[in-house]
Amino acid sequence: MSNEINSSNFIRNIIIEDLDSGKHNKIITRFPPEPNGYLHIGHAKSIVLNSGLAEEFKGKFNLRFDDTNPTKEDTEYVESIKEDVKWLGGNWDEIFFASNYFDTMYEKAILLIKKGLAYVCDLTSEEMREYRGTLTEPGKESPYRNRTVEENLDLLERMRKGEFKDGEKVLRAKIDMASPNINFRDPIIYRIAHAEHHNTKDKWCIYPMYDFAHPIEDAIEGITHSICTLEFEDHRPLYDWIVKECEMENVPRQIEFARLNMTNTVMSKRKLKQLVDEGIVDGWDDPRMPTISGLRRRGYTPESIRNFCNAIGVAKSNSLVDSQMLEYFIREDLQLKASSAMAVMKPLKLVITNYPEGETEMLEIENNAKDESKGKRLVPFSRELYIEQEDFMEVPVKKYFRLFPGNEVRLKGAYFVKCTDVIKNENGEVVEIHCTYDPETKSGSGFKGRKVKATIHWVDAKAAKSAEFRLFEPLILDDVEENEGKHFLEQINPNSLKVLQGFIEPTAVENAKSQDKFQFIRNGFFTVDSKYTTDEKLVFNRIVSLKSSFRL
Repeated sequence: MSNEINSSNFIRNIIIEDLDSGKHNKIITRFPPEPNGYLHIGHAKSIVLNSGLAEEFKGKFNLRFDDTNPTKEDTEYVESIKEDVKWLGGNWDEIFFASNYFDTMYEKAILLIKKGLAYVCDLTSEEMREYRGTLTEPGKESPYRNRTVEENLDLLERMRKGEFKDGEKVLRAKIDMASPNINFRDPIIYRIAHAEHHNTKDKWCIYPMYDFAHPIEDAIEGITHSICTLEFEDHRPLYDWIVKECEMENVPRQIEFARLNMTNTVMSKRKLKQLVDEGIVDGWDDPRMPTISGLRRRGYTPESIRNFCNAIGVAKSNSLVDSQMLEYFIREDLQLKASSAMAVMKPLKLVITNYPEGETEMLEIENNAKDESKGKRLVPFSRELYIEQEDFMEVPVKKYFRLFPGNEVRLKGAYFVKCTDVIKNENGEVVEIHCTYDPETKSGSGFKGRKVKATIHWVDAKAAKSAEFRLFEPLILDDVEENEGKHFLEQINPNSLKVLQGFIEPTAVENAKSQDKFQFIRNGFFTVDSKYTTDEKLVFNRIVSLKSSFRL
């Protein structure tokens, strides 16, 4: 993965020091998602960071599935994660599953028991919370804490054989119930779960907890720098304890950085899953979702997401990033990539009364106004056209320069037209406007006569292809804060999706396929939707509008 934007950060500096000092001669990083949901933009930051560091320092980057909880995991999530990481450019050297290490983890649990550092506990989850203590009060020791090594080994083996029910017993590390770090107060390292695992099937009915499994996985794979988010900072002493007491040959270093938080965005797989399960969105890949699959379907490019992740940098303190910053990078990326086209989303019929009936001419229009090398295309033009409803106003407001009775504008790439008449329906609504054109004013003819103050886009009514346009606004409204006691579902924007039926010029899109990108003049950047487009009808998602007040 190339770093389109290079920026120094404290993790990079740590790696440089470790390589210069000879502590490591090669670095190995990893991205370790739990396969219990689809990846989102926050995960993209971790993928870009870990894979980018491995590439920069000619090390290795692994993809590893932390699949230690069979009740929430699914092969659907495994496959979606692979697709997302690969699409983003995180080309892994090796792929691993935590579940492939279950035998080793079980052996390490036995080792801890034999060292007097683990015991089987019968307390219920409620009792365990009571015994745990608080941030200001030490915990109390479990009455089962001093079971003999032999008893604990026997009970663990019986747990493994399935003799006990879910929640009936757990295996806990024996550390320090009075520790100021609550994570040291005899954490659970194995629990019973009679559930089929997506990888190991029904081989196991006990599963390691994340805090126990994760450091063992890192150590087995020889991870040099275990990079994670700040919420794991308090877990680092436990991470180091497990690596040491399990007598792992390799000793990874855990380093924490601030996770990505964005305005108008939910960054929780649990909440995102709720949006999917309750039908608020039409799947994990809904273009309003901050999932990588949703961003991809909306039309974001991997380059724009990588540039965004590199630009926000890596820090030790949490902050909130404006979601418009992500939009900035997709605009920058598409300026030169997307082909221009004319699309009318709210059509209004325009008839050029003095244009020859039955005649069609082909006009040359550039494919990209900022890149002449993209060439030009031929666009059909005839007597009847469609323009945007907003480009006509019967009674114009101040400084309105587009079409109104008696006013003249240029049709993009074509001629000057002047509005001469307005046709209304029985409800008094404007349904058609009549204009005359000046054949001397053809674009590219060198006409130097009078000037007009506006140019509007159009499509030929006879040749235009019908299309659906899906316009998006933020799914989450930030004007209602959760810390005011509001549930995140109360922040859902009821106007997050608007569907319009209109027309598009035929030449630009005659061979359009899923995920092709276009700049529709004055309307924004769009992509062909991969879900709803059919052979009979094109559906376009608006990726982003053309302009924003946001600046880097």
